[in-house]
Amino acid sequence: MGENEWYGAAYKGSKQYDQWEVPTANATGFGAAADDYMERGIDLNEQLISNKPATFFFRMNSDAMMGAGIFNGDTLIVDRSIKLTDGKIIIAILDGDLLVRRFHKKMQQVILVAENSKYADIPMTGFSERTHVWGVVTYSIHATI
Repeated sequence: MGENEWYGAAYKGSKQYDQWEVPTANATGFGAAADDYMERGIDLNEQLISNKPATFFFRMNSDAMMGAGIFNGDTLIVDRSIKLTDGKIIIAILDGDLLVRRFHKKMQQVILVAENSKYADIPMTGFSERTHVWGVVTYSIHATI
């Protein structure tokens, strides 16, 4: 057998036919020709996760971000590979605690802003050992039940 020889499947599917030619297609016992046109379900992993190894799920355990539409009990999808920019909602670690806040940077000043007036903004003089950004929130899944 030569190196360049390749054997493919004998059945190539019915996608070579357009919708109007499907009734005349030769299915040869490999399932109905309409199966190639059947819609499949929505896979939330494909829709919501762009970098699987860097994506994590968190359960929101605070009402600090209600103004941004993130409520207590919501599931947050967090991507650690997304570049941190002004205005992003982030997971920050402050003195060992996880916080969900909006990141604002003006000149050399960094502020972690809560979207609820009950919580004060947290000014950062610089990222130190006690504070760092863990990841960027990409989606919030809110149950309505």
